[in-house]
Amino acid sequence: MPKTTWDDPAQNASPDGEFVRDTTYIEDRFSAELVAKNAPQAMKNGAFSWPVEPGRYRLMAARACPWAHRTVITRRLLGLEDVISLGLAGPTHDRRSWVFDLDPNEEDPATGLHFLQDAYFNRFPNYPRGITVPAIVETASKKVVTNNFPTIPVDFIDEWAQYHREGAPDLYPAHLRAEIDKVTTEIYHEVNNGVYRCGFAGSQEAYDTAYDRLWKAMDWLEDRLSTRRFLMGEHITLADIYLFPTLVRFDPVYYSHFKCSRQRLTEMPNLWGYLKELFQVPGFGDTTDFTEIKQHYFITHQEINPTAIVPAGPDMSAIMEPHGRDHLPGSPFPEGTVLPGPVPTGEEVKHPESFQH
Repeated sequence: MPKTTWDDPAQNASPDGEFVRDTTYIEDRFSAELVAKNAPQAMKNGAFSWPVEPGRYRLMAARACPWAHRTVITRRLLGLEDVISLGLAGPTHDRRSWVFDLDPNEEDPATGLHFLQDAYFNRFPNYPRGITVPAIVETASKKVVTNNFPTIPVDFIDEWAQYHREGAPDLYPAHLRAEIDKVTTEIYHEVNNGVYRCGFAGSQEAYDTAYDRLWKAMDWLEDRLSTRRFLMGEHITLADIYLFPTLVRFDPVYYSHFKCSRQRLTEMPNLWGYLKELFQVPGFGDTTDFTEIKQHYFITHQEINPTAIVPAGPDMSAIMEPHGRDHLPGSPFPEGTVLPGPVPTGEEVKHPESFQH
């Protein structure tokens, strides 16, 4: 029998105007300078710094969530899979947020958690904000460490560097960091969050404004990728990891469900070719579960889709066709980079499409 008795549905849409995302997160960070096995150390901003220590932490994610997807990709590209374990919540939930209902006994096997919210309450008994993924949880204490999605991948890159796979890509090159930060800030506000601003708008005026902003940014990306193989030029960086989860969800979900319907991505040749190339790189397509993505949005967002009917399409098999980006200089990664091997046992996508086998 299922452990969860479903409560009231999650509420996301604005009741009367522009959708405004709560951007207050737990700002704890990791530090390679701290001694392993030690307690976290207070920082000047009131947050804590946690020691880097293999096996101590678990990345809690969900295949459905684009913000979590970027951390899963980063972890895989860097080779941190044996150092930071992965817990995966199911795609649907109620107002209490993410549930580990895909695992035996509907419990995360490493922590015994059923609701992710319990990890938050274990540390902050009256935690007042959203229970979000990605979240890093200290496995032994079952306490949340951080859910600050912009900094988790950066800490994976910088603070966990000694545990990277030999030959792992440099996803955040020092000479490009200022430009990456500028581009990813624009992508976050106008694209990653822009689709949500369309989908959760509470008035026609708010929707129209959000729609115009989104498509201005999409046209900017289409133009940028006409002369660049990847967002920063010749190779994949953190900027591409931050854009991919939105693009791969665009035609299956955002085009219809969030009313972002000026064009499908397949009708934008540069963005579509770019998405195809990324999808075919280990770490991107092999961490994408289209079934769970669609189940999350179309079932969980009852204020948008009260019937909870999940569409059968679209057919995404063309994402494995030749990407046609070879005329642009570059390659996914520089020569000498070691790509991820097979997906670790137990971390395989649960609903692979025929073209993902």
